[in-house]
Amino acid sequence: MRKVSEHLAAATAAEKTLISFEVVQPKRGGSFEGLKEIIARLAVYDPPFIDVTSHAAEELYEETSDGLQRRIVRKRPGTVGIALLIQDRYGIESVPHVLAAGFTPAETEDFLFDLDYFGIRNILAVRGQPRRSNGTTSGRHHHAVDLVSQIAGMNHGTYVEDVLFATRTDFCVGVAGYPERHPEAPNLETDIKHLKEKVEAGADYIVTQMFFDNEAFFRFEDTCRAEGIEVPIVPGLKVIRDRSQLESIPGRFNITIPYELSNRIEQAGSPEEVLQIGVDWSVEQAEALIARQVPAIHFFVMWKSDAVEKVLKQLSVAGASAGASSGTQG
Repeated sequence: MRKVSEHLAAATAAEKTLISFEVVQPKRGGSFEGLKEIIARLAVYDPPFIDVTSHAAEELYEETSDGLQRRIVRKRPGTVGIALLIQDRYGIESVPHVLAAGFTPAETEDFLFDLDYFGIRNILAVRGQPRRSNGTTSGRHHHAVDLVSQIAGMNHGTYVEDVLFATRTDFCVGVAGYPERHPEAPNLETDIKHLKEKVEAGADYIVTQMFFDNEAFFRFEDTCRAEGIEVPIVPGLKVIRDRSQLESIPGRFNITIPYELSNRIEQAGSPEEVLQIGVDWSVEQAEALIARQVPAIHFFVMWKSDAVEKVLKQLSVAGASAGASSGTQG
């Protein structure tokens, strides 16, 4: 297995653009079958790595006959299991997301040891939404840079708790970047300053939040380079597939959807036409990014792969290996 940073370095040297994906785990109590089908379909395109998201748990403190008891409820469990499936069954590097917000360094260390035991060497360190809690949150990570620093420490043999016979870990660490700034950042310049701090703490590469205007990414990349950020930057794309996303995506992610795209979608006569508009727009974005010689394009697949598959079949870099059939997954 190779590190994501090694894949990106090889792609840059060969002036080649890779295609990677991101999936989300089923909700607690849901079926895993749909996600397994999606992963199988994506594997046909020979991605160098697939990300698996993670979601903060709710932490509840309840009064019981034995006193105050803590209970953790995860709404989307299974990140490690899905990462293992991707890596062991398909021989594709898996990149589980590790959350900073709301976890103590000791809790984080235990989770990282689990990943290390199973041979998972690639991580995306993200802040995530703070764990919802009706108890105290002191002594916990609050920012992604804290998590990156802890992982870098483990790579150098430094641990939070005494660990007998422990060897150094060897994690490759990715972090998130925001071409249109993080929703909580006052401006893009401050956001890139914080991004540089994550790189200086030990991050090996950057994957961006989705964007629909390539100029936003190009400005972001140029500003990062001007600020001395030298690690690979991987642009993230998402295919708009229905009208409701014109409101949900900007509101949730602080992302601008260009008027040309939103106007086309608003004038579309059917859901099928909306999907085709989204596919065509993503193809145009991807081709321009390939011309820019980005090391990889990261598609946010989440829980449906049909739209991304339609895009891939029009991209020469995807290879369209074996010509996977299209269809909708739930």
